[in-house]
Amino acid sequence: MPTHPAIVVIPTFNEAENLRRLLPPLLELPLDILIVDDASTDGTQQVVAKFQGQSERVTLFARPRKLGLGSAYRDGFADVLPQGYQLIIQMDADGSHRVADLRAMLDFHSDNPECDLIIGSRWTKGGAVQNWPKSRELLSRTANLYSQLALGLTVRDSTAGFRIYRSELLSKMQLETISSEGYAFQIEMTRAAVRSEAKICEVPILFVEREFGVSKMSGRIIREALIKVTKWGLLRIIGR
Repeated sequence: MPTHPAIVVIPTFNEAENLRRLLPPLLELPLDILIVDDASTDGTQQVVAKFQGQSERVTLFARPRKLGLGSAYRDGFADVLPQGYQLIIQMDADGSHRVADLRAMLDFHSDNPECDLIIGSRWTKGGAVQNWPKSRELLSRTANLYSQLALGLTVRDSTAGFRIYRSELLSKMQLETISSEGYAFQIEMTRAAVRSEAKICEVPILFVEREFGVSKMSGRIIREALIKVTKWGLLRIIGR
């Protein structure tokens, strides 16, 4: 059995500098850490090894090549679910998700244990973004609005990647059926949580644009989300 009730799963691809900054404050929280790395070439795994030497709460899941964000989370969740954690946290490595906000999300869970999924939300009341160009903000707001309309979601930030899942919910969500990456992965997970009758709560966060490394956002990721949300919306119309 784990020594802590929660574990945070963090996918990485060339995030060495960001991990050097993220792991020390994370280790101040009562949780374990799993890094799922896609064969980084910038020394990311060496950074993880250094922290593993300092704390047994840090583990590495090394994958043979770049396989994508969605599959990294699926592999990470599948790895930790059998271990008995109560909470499984998903968090980006790039510095956009603040440890201070994770503290607030964990405190919110303590006060609201009935929440099956807590989303760190940019677009709920009190949420915000920092250092984003207007074009990026417009893209995110539009993607969320389209998802709400097409899928009948009440979640304000269904594309958010900062989340706390109760392990019972993840076990019900049939993760093997989740096939998306990028934006679409977050939306598909939100859709699956709704279909599992989860109680979803949103906590406002400040999303900070990365300072180091290169964003993994691409036109392919945006197209995947548009196509899949449209497909799911049509399936909703015909009752499937």
